[in-house]
Amino acid sequence: MYEIRNYITSHESEMKELLSELVAVPSVQGEAVEGCPFGAEPARVLGMMLDKCQEYGFNVENVDNYAGSADYGGSEPALAILTHLDVVPAGEGWSSDPFTLTQVGEKLVGRGAIDDKGPAVAAVFALRAIKELGIPLKRGVRLIFGTNEENGSADLAYYRSKRKLPSMVFTPDGEYPVINVEKGMLRVYFSAPFDVGEIHGGAVINAVPGTCRFSINEALSDGVKAYFGTVDGASAHASTPEKGENAITKFLNENNCGVPLLKKLAELFPHGELDGSSCGLGFSDEVSGSMTCVLSMLNTESGRLCGGIDIRFPINCSKTEISDIICGRLRDAGFEVDSCEGVEPHCTDGDSQFVQVLLRVYERVTGENGKCIAIGGGTYVHEIEGGVAFGAEFPNTDYNMHSPDEYITVTDLLKNAELIAEAVLEICKE
Repeated sequence: MYEIRNYITSHESEMKELLSELVAVPSVQGEAVEGCPFGAEPARVLGMMLDKCQEYGFNVENVDNYAGSADYGGSEPALAILTHLDVVPAGEGWSSDPFTLTQVGEKLVGRGAIDDKGPAVAAVFALRAIKELGIPLKRGVRLIFGTNEENGSADLAYYRSKRKLPSMVFTPDGEYPVINVEKGMLRVYFSAPFDVGEIHGGAVINAVPGTCRFSINEALSDGVKAYFGTVDGASAHASTPEKGENAITKFLNENNCGVPLLKKLAELFPHGELDGSSCGLGFSDEVSGSMTCVLSMLNTESGRLCGGIDIRFPINCSKTEISDIICGRLRDAGFEVDSCEGVEPHCTDGDSQFVQVLLRVYERVTGENGKCIAIGGGTYVHEIEGGVAFGAEFPNTDYNMHSPDEYITVTDLLKNAELIAEAVLEICKE
């Protein structure tokens, strides 16, 4: 353990340099062009990472700019470590340039620092440590780098259509100790004609909106009354809405201006309600807890009011059950449902040998109790049977993921690399 730790500590500056290079690429999903299915920037950051892995002596492959891989070990990979290099939009409210990695004390601040470029760097240096220390592996390891996790994971679906995944997969795209249960997810887009003004709230569906700007014209008997302004909330990941304040629902419940369509939305989404009870939802179970329901987007486009809802539902519910309820309520309120897509809950046996190995590694390296946890956020292994999340967030730490001033600490970056390296050795050395 100390050999690995000393190697990683001695390569701190190189790890920060690589992370800085990756953060500098604004790898938000863009318009698809030939050879770049998710836009030029996600393809560019993937190429940069693969070039670096090749420089380190790994066998690399680019699968049509959807995803790429770096292999180490002589045999067919038995373990895959899955990370992604795409990021959510920067948004507003940053203390520094979001695409320039800025060190503030222990914090390395930049979009993607914790989700998921920092963990990707940790995985690379974990494997590099094993290679350069000359520690033999009996089974191979594959690092997989995706480019579309933040917008539906079409990258992983394509990769899996072309390449078979190893029998064991973990992703540092969640929390420690081990996430083995993830709620089901549903993303609903809806719209209706709207000709009384403009509303702009929420840029991505999987984040609590931090601001909502509006300009509404109410027709009166003696003229028109104009309402306009900006409502401020606090952004957060949609799976943990309690960490933020929804600017859209705040606007609807305080400034709906008597517009019938907006009043109906305000009734369905009371400000401060997080579980969708007013939409006929509000389900929970003992394993995965209460569901969440976030009205995360509301924007006027081409004469229509367009909205988006992010729902995370417990493992005792089905996608069909939840979609029937929410879509029915939206239609009753006068909206058209433009799309409703999602995935069923994910559950991996916490007593499996794979999970138990990861828990033992966590306890040995950190000295903390290892246990399985359930979350509402969907990690990168949500649709991979037997897959789990192993890191990268440590307990009781808010890294501002999907929010302004996202960061990872230097200590946690190094600790992630050590944990990943020790997990690889535990699984693949014998």
